[in-house]
Amino acid sequence: MHMQNGSLARPGLTGENARLSTANSHFALVILPSMLAATLEEGRKLADAALERLLPAASDRPTSIHQAMRHSVFAGGKRIRPILCIEAGRAVAGSLPPGIEELGAAVEMLHTYSLIHDDLPALDNDDLRRGRPTCHKVFGEAIAILAGDALQTRAYEVLSRLACPPEARVRIIEEIARGTGTVNGMIGGQVVDLEAEHSKPNAETLEYIHRSKTAALITASVVTGGIYAGASSEQVSQLRSFGQAIGLAFQIVDDVLDVTQTSEQLGKTAGKDAASEKATYPALFGLEESRKQAAGLLESAGKAVENFDFRANVLKDLARFLIERES
Repeated sequence: MHMQNGSLARPGLTGENARLSTANSHFALVILPSMLAATLEEGRKLADAALERLLPAASDRPTSIHQAMRHSVFAGGKRIRPILCIEAGRAVAGSLPPGIEELGAAVEMLHTYSLIHDDLPALDNDDLRRGRPTCHKVFGEAIAILAGDALQTRAYEVLSRLACPPEARVRIIEEIARGTGTVNGMIGGQVVDLEAEHSKPNAETLEYIHRSKTAALITASVVTGGIYAGASSEQVSQLRSFGQAIGLAFQIVDDVLDVTQTSEQLGKTAGKDAASEKATYPALFGLEESRKQAAGLLESAGKAVENFDFRANVLKDLARFLIERES
């Protein structure tokens, strides 16, 4: 395999720099090093192709729910979780593990289901997601609820058929179920987030919300990518520490961007956290301290995967990009 600047080579964009389009990804228009831009573009294409292949067609009966599922899945998301999954697998295997994009697609289905439900009037009551009207605004609340449910069940069907050893499949399903569940998982974090509205939570509660609601699925994305590729117990532990650090940092940055960026830049309603009196890092610590904490977590993430040597370079670059992003 060819090497470029200490990283595993991969197909992608050429030239000294490459530009990502906000129309496709909702990232702010920025100049990126060509290797990172190629990684993001390759991962997005792999995930989108797998999602297109794995989701029911919009014309399949009942068409209303399949159209709703596709409306939210193909609304131009960043595909961060599938990309992290793919790159964790590549860091373990040394090359792209065949079929890992289907694991990434299943994770993206689960992420999208959570967004559809989060946007409902009973939860965050939002009208805009990924730059488009939210699912319930287009299809109604009943279909939106069912579309989220359907994405979750479809994700587990895909996970049950992954092209990896049966033991690895079981571990992957367990990891993802835990990461999206109620005990230190996504749903539990959402519950505490709702309960903390209109109050002044302490730092411990705020960290619990962010580690559960956001970081748990990001961590599961990284860990399951490693498991799929045959990671050792030590490597799984290192990837878990990496995922936990960047997952919390990602949500801290999200909190900051909600205060500092516009709805157009974010692809979702800006200022929503403050309007809903949400528990956020800027509200508790201020913008500058929040940025410092995110930077500290980025440093911790890099140290967690030091034993991967050059194979972790892309993961480290992705982590830095997630912390320094503008949308």
